[in-house]
Amino acid sequence: MPPASNQSSPSAFCLPGIPGSFWFEDSCPCSHRARGSHATAMSESYVKRLFTILLDAVTDKDPQVQEQVCGALCALGESQPEEALRACEEHLRLHDKVLALPPWFSPQLAHPYRTMILRVMETVVSSHLGELDKGLARASILLASSEMTKVKELVCDWQQAASNVLVALGKRFISSVMEEILSKFQPGVLPHHFVVQTLANLSVSNVFGVVPFLTSILSTMLPMLSAAKPDSMRVVFCCALQRFSESTLEYLADLDQAPDPTVRKDAFATDIFSAYDILFHHWLQSREAKLRLAVVEALGPMSHLLPSEKLEEQLPKLLPGVLGLYKKHAETVHVSRSLGQILEAAASVGSRTLDVQLDSLLAALHAQICVPVESSSPLVMSNQKEVLRCFTVLACCSPDRLLAFLLPKLDTSNERTRVGTLQVVRHIINSAAAQMEVKQPFILSSMKLPLLDTNSKVKRAVVQVISAMAHHGYLEQPGGEAMIEYIVQQCALPPEAEPQKLGANSEALAADSVRAISVSTLYLVSTTVDRMGDVLWPYLFEFLVPVRFTGALTPLCRSLVHLAQKRQEAGAHALLIQYNGNVTLPSPYAMATRLLAVSSSPYLGDGRGAASLRLLSVLHRDIHPMLGQRWATAIPLLLEHLDGYTEETLSRKEWEEKLLMFLRDTLAVVSDNTWICQLSLEMCKQLPSYNGTPLEKNFLYKCIGTTLGAASSKEVVRKHLQELLETARYQEESEREGLACCFGICASSHLDDTLAQLEDFVKSDVFRKSAGIFNIFKDRSENEVEKVKSALILCYGHVAARAPRELLLARVESDIFRNMSQCFSTKVLGIKVETKDLGLRLCLAQSVCMASQAVRSSSHGSSFQLLRKPELVAQMMPVLWPRAIPRLLPQEFIKAEPSDSLRTPMRKKAMLACTYLASLEPALEGQAQADLIHSCLHSIMAVLPEPEGVDSHQEPLYLDTMQALKDLLTSLLQRNMTPQGLQVMVEHLSPWIKSPRGHERVRALGLSACLLQHFLKHLHISALVPFHNLGLLLGLFSPRCADLWPATRQEAVSCVYSLLYLQLGYEGFSRDYQDDVVEQLLTLKDGLGHPDPAILFHTCHSVAQIIGKRLPPDQLISLLLTLFEGLGDPDQNCSRAAAVIVNCLLKERGHVLLEKVPEIVSVLCSKLQETHGEHVLQAAQHSVYVLAARHHAAVVSSLLGSPLPFDSHTCTLWRALAVEPGLATQVLGLLLEKMSGDVPFKESRAFLLSSAPDRVATLPPLAATCALYEVASAPASGPAVLELYPQLFAALLLRVSCTVGVQLPRNLQAKERKSASSGLASRSLEPCSSAVDALQAVLLRGGNDDVVQRMELEGGWQLLRTSAGHEEGVTRLASAMAKFAGPRLPLMMKALFATQSSVYEMQRVSSTAFLAELLSSNTVNDLMLLESLLDNLLARQKDTCARVRRLVLRGLANVASGSPDKVRAHGPQLLTAMIGGLDDGDDPHSLVALEAMVGLARLLDLVEAWDLRSVLLHVAIRIRPFFDSEKVEFRSASIRLFGHLNKACQGDCEDVFLEQLVGGLAPLLLHLQDPQPPVAAACRFALRMCGPNLECEELAAIFQKHLQEGRGLHFGEFLNTTCKHLMHHFPDLLGRLLSTSLFYFKSSWEDIRAAAPMLTGFLALHAEAERRPQVDLEQLLAALQLLLKDPAPAVRVKAAETLGRLVKFA
Repeated sequence: MPPASNQSSPSAFCLPGIPGSFWFEDSCPCSHRARGSHATAMSESYVKRLFTILLDAVTDKDPQVQEQVCGALCALGESQPEEALRACEEHLRLHDKVLALPPWFSPQLAHPYRTMILRVMETVVSSHLGELDKGLARASILLASSEMTKVKELVCDWQQAASNVLVALGKRFISSVMEEILSKFQPGVLPHHFVVQTLANLSVSNVFGVVPFLTSILSTMLPMLSAAKPDSMRVVFCCALQRFSESTLEYLADLDQAPDPTVRKDAFATDIFSAYDILFHHWLQSREAKLRLAVVEALGPMSHLLPSEKLEEQLPKLLPGVLGLYKKHAETVHVSRSLGQILEAAASVGSRTLDVQLDSLLAALHAQICVPVESSSPLVMSNQKEVLRCFTVLACCSPDRLLAFLLPKLDTSNERTRVGTLQVVRHIINSAAAQMEVKQPFILSSMKLPLLDTNSKVKRAVVQVISAMAHHGYLEQPGGEAMIEYIVQQCALPPEAEPQKLGANSEALAADSVRAISVSTLYLVSTTVDRMGDVLWPYLFEFLVPVRFTGALTPLCRSLVHLAQKRQEAGAHALLIQYNGNVTLPSPYAMATRLLAVSSSPYLGDGRGAASLRLLSVLHRDIHPMLGQRWATAIPLLLEHLDGYTEETLSRKEWEEKLLMFLRDTLAVVSDNTWICQLSLEMCKQLPSYNGTPLEKNFLYKCIGTTLGAASSKEVVRKHLQELLETARYQEESEREGLACCFGICASSHLDDTLAQLEDFVKSDVFRKSAGIFNIFKDRSENEVEKVKSALILCYGHVAARAPRELLLARVESDIFRNMSQCFSTKVLGIKVETKDLGLRLCLAQSVCMASQAVRSSSHGSSFQLLRKPELVAQMMPVLWPRAIPRLLPQEFIKAEPSDSLRTPMRKKAMLACTYLASLEPALEGQAQADLIHSCLHSIMAVLPEPEGVDSHQEPLYLDTMQALKDLLTSLLQRNMTPQGLQVMVEHLSPWIKSPRGHERVRALGLSACLLQHFLKHLHISALVPFHNLGLLLGLFSPRCADLWPATRQEAVSCVYSLLYLQLGYEGFSRDYQDDVVEQLLTLKDGLGHPDPAILFHTCHSVAQIIGKRLPPDQLISLLLTLFEGLGDPDQNCSRAAAVIVNCLLKERGHVLLEKVPEIVSVLCSKLQETHGEHVLQAAQHSVYVLAARHHAAVVSSLLGSPLPFDSHTCTLWRALAVEPGLATQVLGLLLEKMSGDVPFKESRAFLLSSAPDRVATLPPLAATCALYEVASAPASGPAVLELYPQLFAALLLRVSCTVGVQLPRNLQAKERKSASSGLASRSLEPCSSAVDALQAVLLRGGNDDVVQRMELEGGWQLLRTSAGHEEGVTRLASAMAKFAGPRLPLMMKALFATQSSVYEMQRVSSTAFLAELLSSNTVNDLMLLESLLDNLLARQKDTCARVRRLVLRGLANVASGSPDKVRAHGPQLLTAMIGGLDDGDDPHSLVALEAMVGLARLLDLVEAWDLRSVLLHVAIRIRPFFDSEKVEFRSASIRLFGHLNKACQGDCEDVFLEQLVGGLAPLLLHLQDPQPPVAAACRFALRMCGPNLECEELAAIFQKHLQEGRGLHFGEFLNTTCKHLMHHFPDLLGRLLSTSLFYFKSSWEDIRAAAPMLTGFLALHAEAERRPQVDLEQLLAALQLLLKDPAPAVRVKAAETLGRLVKFA
């Protein structure tokens, strides 16, 4: 390292042998600069020192530090560029490893660090090139040249950096640079590698400056080429020749701007050819691949400088030589680029050699273009572009031979060959359009085989070729239509039919790439190539109807719409389609049918619905001349409807109905029977085309029905219906449904013809072929026949549903139901056999449902007698529950449709059919109705629910089926609206109501509620009659109010509600009467949703009370008997609910049962041991209450003698004592005496050598505490607790405080462990926990639930139990009490004041903490308790316990929160107490002082200014040492208090305090980077408060803007702005702020050590130069130099950054 200062260094030292470079130039006699004044010398010495320190730091091992050091050097260089260059030069020369330096000099500098310094020099030179003088530039050139050539070996980074310096200098000082470089580029001597490299780069960066030197450079270089043996030298020579050639060509291209316009190409020809000879004939043969690539890269631009005759002479050898490199190199882009340049050079001179070499050229280039292109390989992509560039040159020279070579390649089956050839064809079509124009027929004819290729890559390439053809007129030639058809075929590809993407390295294309590019191509060709309009129109219409082009409908429609609109603009009223005998074009009927059918699935195929409708709209005149006006309004409405939905939200049913309405309107507008019949014929013709798309085919059936309905020709209608029946694909369910819809729609206009045609078909041979047993396997299979029957039954159902109502009743029995039954049943050998096919049964159920509903909705449906009703109901029974009719092979049905699951809507439809049948006359017989109900219930009740969390597909079907069951049961009930009829229904449901399976109970109760609501809604009483079975029904439903399933409970309440209103109805009340008592049941429903049994049973009790108020006396016995039976209910909840209801009824209505109730006498304890039923517990508690009313003292003493912990029976008896308030008060008083009258614990040593004695609880107070908890837990103890509330609260709080950490006696510890391990312990016996539990119980019973909840939420109860958190727990309790129990505070405070002299320290601490927290509430002031509280706390200020003294200060500070208006009056007292706390010397941990600082911060804003002024300076001085405390809370509190001090004296700040403010400014700024967020937040606050006192509006505004709480802070930006204003407004503070920041250079926190130099740097950056005397630069530089060795890289980075800013003081 160099000496630290000039005084300790030699007076003059000049590096020997290197003129103009000195170690200390200001003392060196041979310095080349003249020195001025002493100040100038000092400034230069200081700048040199900065550079020296930073240059020494370059060797830092951390990359970020190195980067920052270089950045600092560059920053210094920005202001002192010449000094920077000199310093770098001197540093590099000083640490030159070839110099023999004195031993005190620094060791050699490794080349990576020399590289960084050279890069700094390059940056400085590039930024200040115009400011450098020639002398300095000359020195830098010499240095860079020396560094570049210092060692012969290649050290690329180092030598490249030196070369870059030379190149940068060469942009201005080209002569000097060239002089230096050429001095090392001597003839006969092989130059350094980077000398040649530098020349090459110079030729590119300064073309006009270097090209004039090239002739001499080349003449010198040529002999060196032969002498260059290492491959690395040959490579750099090739690079130089390449750059020389490129710069020469650039020079010649801009000759009009060149300094020497006389330069000619032939001036270089001889030298370039000589170099070419060596490169091509010798070096190109090298085995080194890198050299061969360098040679070939050079040959490309060199070929343009060769003489024409020489180039022609060399081409026969040059071209094969370059082509041969394709086989030797994997990365061939350089070869292709060079080859393209050579070909361009040859073409420019009209070379004939190309014709001779053309075959080999084409073969080699074609092989390159056929290489698979990887998307992740940019080199391969670049090579493809260069190869295509070569093909362009050849296409312009020899188009015939090129096509003769390429077009046969299209016939090959090899994928790569064909794809590559197609790429070339596309390229030359675009790039050599003029040459290819006459070749169009040949190119078109050669595309036949590629059009048949199924490979995705080939398809993509073919589409691209066709796109190019379209732009250049190819498709207008014969054969162009095949190209268009090919595009449409690719548009029709389904995405799944193409190969899937296999990954980044796969040759497969993306799944939709061919289709996507085809769709795009078709649309672009249609819309952007004007000449294609006549080619595409009307040819594209031929692809609309064929099914194989379905996938292309959307792009086809879009293109046709665009073309049609253009034609409409040309001729507004002409027909768009001119057939002119063109039979291949589809007819208007075909187009209308096709476009309407595909519109039914509007979102398929990229939205073909909207596209088809738009095309229909455009073609309205061609479809029919009269449709224009109607479609102009209808189609936009359809499109608007589509725009409002998505594929997921659109209702298909609604959309199809809109389309059918559109069709009906169209047919009505046309009103031409011939046109309509022709349209229906076309629709029938197209039906088979949609076999693969069932939804669209189904819709087309509906269209056919609609069209036939509009036709007036009955023969045509009968003919088409017959054809549909004969050709339908009955195996397809959707087709059966579509056929039925078609017949139904048609029947709305042609009922007779439709029924007649169905009748003929039923009578035909279609069934006879399989009617006999021995003919089952002939012609049609049995399964096929069943499907035909299903379709016919569905047809009859739809016909009935759509038929005119006035015609239906006459046909429904004889034609519709008769034929349904005939299709459903088959006679075999004269025996009627019903089908086993579930699908057929489903169709029958659906059709019966539709027909029955239609009959009922007719005007005479209510009186219509359906004679086939029993038969139809009987046919539904096996569908509902197969076991209902064993003779029908039920196992077949069970196998197909298990009774515990729903898979099909069969049961729903069967029940719906039965529902509609039940509403028709005649009524069902009793047994038939019972069988029906039984079957229906069994079919749905046992279905298992889906597991939670499973995406259920069964749920909607289940809900629909359940609704169908409800409708059926209510329909049957409607026929017998009497109590007996209701009883019959409930009896059917009763087994399910009592089922052990919850889901069955839920369903049964739901059905019951539904039936009762229906019964109530339709109740009609003509005479007052009794509701004789009310008690039975209430006894069945009411216990279910506590069922385990919430839904069951809700339904049970609904049942009770309906029953009570039914009773009121039978008593004569009107239907709209609302009973207040019964209405209360609705409010109880909310409680039933809660899983807590206590809430459930309380709700059941309320239900029982309501029942008791409205139950007739004669029904009570039956109700109780039913409830007693309910006690044995398997559901325990329901059993207990029955007991609750019984007890409530006995209490409410027991007087009427006096003679019926037996006298009960039993021993209390034995009764409790027998059962835990609720009614037994109530009886036991009542007995204890009676006994204690007479002998309360004895009862209390006896119960206290029970062993601890109390068992459940004892606890029950304790709670019984709270039944009556007077008794409870006496019991609580006795327990208080027992708890407080004895010592809470005894001290004993577990071991003789233990340091502290153990505290063991005494038993009497412990037992009293546990008993007090049990009594206070009873709800009835509320009045007694309120009476003794202050005494209870104070005693229990003190009990808690003196039992913290107290242990149980050993015998009880063993019991506690045993009960805990067995899981029997319900509550802990631990002394402190038991006291906390008792306190909670007292608070709850005293009405302070809010206090308990607040403590629970805040974790206060848990804190009370621990030694560490007890104080905080008491504080939270006091806060909650002050908020929620204010009126009770006076008496409680009076009880707590007495603890000031307690012998137990913990009691004093707890009471002080409680009283201190009360002062934070305004309640104390409102109750006029402030004075007494302050007096009591001030009296405790001298307590021997530091915790008490600290809590006193906290309480006094709390006045600021609770009673801020009283602070001013008590200001002197409060401030005195706080100052005393700051000076408390008896607290070794300074916690009292910490509390005093926190308290002062709260009080300062409220005290009198005069009171504050006297203590302001004392406080500021006292808290200053805490700013840098190791403890975060001390730093935070002291800094925040400092902010409050500033806030308190804003606008009236004395000079002495201003001194403290200035002294604290730097620490506050630096602690913004404190690692602890609370400290940083305190600094933000303090600085905001300091701002106004600085009397600088700008600083105050900055602090307010940037330091708001919660706002992010960019520390560097903020510090920079702050320092800027500090130095502008307070320049005299520079020295003081810098010295303070220097103190923090040694901080123990890394973030602050990093912030300190930042502060220093910004201060220096913004300080005026004349303030330099305030700064001790030596000390500052020494400190920063030391920081550069800090172990933390972040600190070193900031130190380096700061050094870069200190140039300000130069």
